[in-house]
Amino acid sequence: MEVLRLLATLSILQCGLAVSKVLELSDRFLELRGESTWLVMFYAPWCGHCKKLEPIWNHVAHALYGSEIRVGRVDCTRFTAVATEFMVKGFPTIMFIQGDIRHSFTGDRTKDDIVGFAVRMAAPPVQHLANHHELQALTERPGHLFFLYAGTQDTVLWDFYKSYAEEMRAFHYFYSIGADCMAENFNLESNPAVMVFKDDMHIFYTMPEEWEVAENQTVINETLGEWLNHERFVTFTKITHGNLGQLWKIKKFLAITVVKENKIGSITTDENTQDYVDGYKFRDMVKAVIINNRDKYHKYFQFGWTGTPDLANSIAMERLPLPSLIVVNATTLHHHLPEDPPHHLTPQAIQIFLDSIIASSAPAYGGDSWPVRVYRMYYNARTSLEDMWQGNPVLTAVIFGLPLGFLSLICYSIWCSDILDADEEEEHHEKKE
Repeated sequence: MEVLRLLATLSILQCGLAVSKVLELSDRFLELRGESTWLVMFYAPWCGHCKKLEPIWNHVAHALYGSEIRVGRVDCTRFTAVATEFMVKGFPTIMFIQGDIRHSFTGDRTKDDIVGFAVRMAAPPVQHLANHHELQALTERPGHLFFLYAGTQDTVLWDFYKSYAEEMRAFHYFYSIGADCMAENFNLESNPAVMVFKDDMHIFYTMPEEWEVAENQTVINETLGEWLNHERFVTFTKITHGNLGQLWKIKKFLAITVVKENKIGSITTDENTQDYVDGYKFRDMVKAVIINNRDKYHKYFQFGWTGTPDLANSIAMERLPLPSLIVVNATTLHHHLPEDPPHHLTPQAIQIFLDSIIASSAPAYGGDSWPVRVYRMYYNARTSLEDMWQGNPVLTAVIFGLPLGFLSLICYSIWCSDILDADEEEEHHEKKE
């Protein structure tokens, strides 16, 4: 019994410790903001998303405790001047503030993503590695993607690389290292060189010939930007609402493997359906096709998977079977679906499907025209209402039933009033006659 009490006490103390690391800010923050580097959550007490973020925010504050980044939050219903100054348009809004620099966080609201964002924004756009041991430590971090500039820094390539790092550092890590340090582990194709480390390998950016010629500087700027954009995600990345906006910017076909995750991150399957397909096996089969044919498809496709079917259903404007595969043109928003059902898809069938998209022979659906946009809005509204009804029919009936009931009473009273007035006028005329 005493052990249980001790554990409960420790748990309470830990929770209190985490909460205490989040600074409660007021209007005085407008005067003090320039004295430190801040990561601030703008929230409203009535906001459900804010309440859901609160425990995560406590973990963020705990992870950044002891660093130069101070973590706070502002109740925008009480301190409206702060919300107005920082042009807060929705709740919750997470913002990095350092002097005159303001940058809103747009990724997934997880502890790791938020902390990574804050650390990147607080550091220089390009972080310098002093030796090959630091580089080796970065490459040994599982799943870590980063860009690296190796060589002398008095070049046009360095200027462009640094400029893109400033633009993209909210989402990715950029480093630099001396060419002599690289010799310990890697053979440089050129000096200077730019490369990306991902998927347990490193890929070089290929510079145009005679890159030092002034006429080629525009070409270097354009090709480097395109290369950085195309390589900014791992070959088979997890697609979420938080990173979907960045994936659209790649301007490739986005091939999405659709499965369903539960709250603990496990893929759920319905073994009672007639055409049962194991979600794990389907995802691994698609991943194997991609990895084995990377050189063939990497130029055209960005591959990924999502555990949120609603994300893919919104694109297709229909409920896709689980699991399934959908390919979206990031430029036109047209999408392609395999002709075979999921339980008939094989590695060979997937390759035939991808080849037909490259050859522009696969049927295309959807798009970004105004009729499609209107229908997509209707579809999203309808599915949201259906999900609400399935989750809590009583609450849904109250939310939508009460306004409709009041509207019906108002309309009834107006119409009945007109009818009664008409009856009175008829009676008045009859009496006169």
